[in-house]
Amino acid sequence: MVSLLLIWGIVVILCLTLWLVLGIRRRRPSEPPLENGLLPYLGCALQFGANPLNFLRTRQKKYGPVFTCKLAGKYVHFLTDPFSYHAVIGHGKHLDWKKFHFAISAKAFGHGSIDPDDGNTTENIHQTFTKNLQGNALTFLAESMKENLHYVMVEPNASRIDSSDWVTDKLYEFCCRVMFEAGFLTLFGTDFNPVGHDKGLSANQEAHRAFILSTLENFKVFDQVIPALVAGLPIHLFKGARSAREKLADALLHKTLKKRKNISELISLRMFFNDTLSTFDEKEKAKTHLAVLWASQSNTIPATFWTLFFLIRNPKAMEAAIEEVQRVLEDAEIKIDSTRKPISLNRKQLDDMPILDSVIKEAIRLSSASMTVRVAKEDFVLQLGSNSYNIRKDDTIALYSQLLHFDPEIYSDPLTYKYDRYLEENGKEKTTFYRNGRKLKYYYMPFGMGLAKCPGRLLAVHEIKQFLTLLLSYFEVELLDKNVTCPSLDQSRVGLGVLQPTSDIDFKYRLKCL
Repeated sequence: MVSLLLIWGIVVILCLTLWLVLGIRRRRPSEPPLENGLLPYLGCALQFGANPLNFLRTRQKKYGPVFTCKLAGKYVHFLTDPFSYHAVIGHGKHLDWKKFHFAISAKAFGHGSIDPDDGNTTENIHQTFTKNLQGNALTFLAESMKENLHYVMVEPNASRIDSSDWVTDKLYEFCCRVMFEAGFLTLFGTDFNPVGHDKGLSANQEAHRAFILSTLENFKVFDQVIPALVAGLPIHLFKGARSAREKLADALLHKTLKKRKNISELISLRMFFNDTLSTFDEKEKAKTHLAVLWASQSNTIPATFWTLFFLIRNPKAMEAAIEEVQRVLEDAEIKIDSTRKPISLNRKQLDDMPILDSVIKEAIRLSSASMTVRVAKEDFVLQLGSNSYNIRKDDTIALYSQLLHFDPEIYSDPLTYKYDRYLEENGKEKTTFYRNGRKLKYYYMPFGMGLAKCPGRLLAVHEIKQFLTLLLSYFEVELLDKNVTCPSLDQSRVGLGVLQPTSDIDFKYRLKCL
C-alpha cells in the first residue's frame, strides 16, 4: 500500500512538473504582461467568469491598459483603453474574426463548419446576412415584423379581453412570447396569411400558434446550455438540450420550410445556397437555420425586456416615449381608435424617434456584456500609439463592452438608468462623448465593431421600436410592485451579448379605452 501511494505521489509530482514546464507560458520580450492563473488549462477562467468586469478592472490597475490572461486554454490579450480600439481595425490584415464565429456556430448548433476554407460550403455567409438584413431588404423585414407583431400582440387581446380587465403576467415571459412568435413568423413564414383575417383565430391558426409556442419551449431549453456549448462542452452532456436542439432542427428542415408562405428573403436565399453551394445533409442545413433563429432572438428578447422594464419604472421616460410615439403617429396621419388597426410606420418614421433610440440604447448599455474578439493569423506587432506589443499566432485580442459602458469618466453615474443619456438638449441624438477631455470614436459597442459588427442590429432596434409603438398606443402597463428591485444580470452569458435577467418581474396590462 505504501509503495502504491508513493508511485501515485511520484506520478502526480511528474504531472505537475510537466504542467509547470509545458503548460505555463513564458512572457517574451515586448509582449503584454501575462497572467497564467493557478489552474491547468483553465488558467483565470473561473475568476473571470465569476465577475468579468471586476476581474478586468483589477488587472487593468495592476498591469496597465493591455494585458494577457489564460482563459480555458486560450491566451487572450485584453485592450482596455477605448482610444486603442481603432488599432483592431487598423491591423485587420493580421486579425481574423470569422474563424472564431464559425467555430462557435459549429459547436453550439451542431452543423459542419461554415468556413469556406474547410470545404463544406462556398457561401459567403457574412455577405448573405449583410445583404439581407440591411438596405432595401430591411424595409421588407420591418414591414413584415410590423404585421406580425400586431397579429401576435394586439389581435388576440382585442378579441379575448375587455378594455377594463387587467391581465397579470411575467414581463420577461411576455416579451419572450411576443418577440419570438413575431420574429419566427417574420423569418420563417406561416401556414396561413396572418393579415386581413376576421377577428378570432381559425383552427389552422391556433394549431400554428401552438406549434410556435412549442418551438419556443424547445428554444428555451436549448438556449440555457448555449454558454456551456460555446465553452466547448459537448451537447451529449445535456440530454434535454440535445433533444430540444434536434426538435428545433426538425422544425426547420427544408421540406418543412418549403410548405410555408411569406418566408423572408434571407431564409429563402440561405436555403438556396445550402442546396447548391454546400455538402451539408438535410439535418445540417436545418441547423444552420437554427443558428439564424437563435441569433435573431438571443439578444432581441432580453433587450426588449430591459427596455420595457426600465421604461415602466421610470415615469418621466414613459411620458417622453408616449409623447414621441403620438407625435410620430400624428405626423404620419395615423389615427389610433377602437378598431385597433395595424400601425404602419416606414423606416424613415421609425428612424425619426430619438427618444426611443435613447431609451433602447440606455437599456442595452446597462445590460449588454458583449465581447469583440479577433484571432491573430500570424505573429505580428500590435501598434498602440507610441507602444507596441508582440502578438503570437492564434492568440486572441478582446475588447469587453462593459469596461466602456460602465466607465464613469465617459458616463456619469454609469449604473443609473438615464433615458435621455443619448439625447442632446435640443432633443436630437447625442453622438459626442469624451474621456479625459478627449473625444471618443467608440463609446457604445454592444454590437461589436468593424466588419464583424452585428448585421442584424438595425432590424433588432426597429423591432423593439415597433413593439413599443404598439404597446404604448394600445395598452396600459404597470408593475405589480412599483418598488421592485432590478433583477441582476445572468453572468453565465458574458460575451454573448445582452444578458438575461436572473429573475422575472410581475406586471399587468390592459387595453386602453379608445
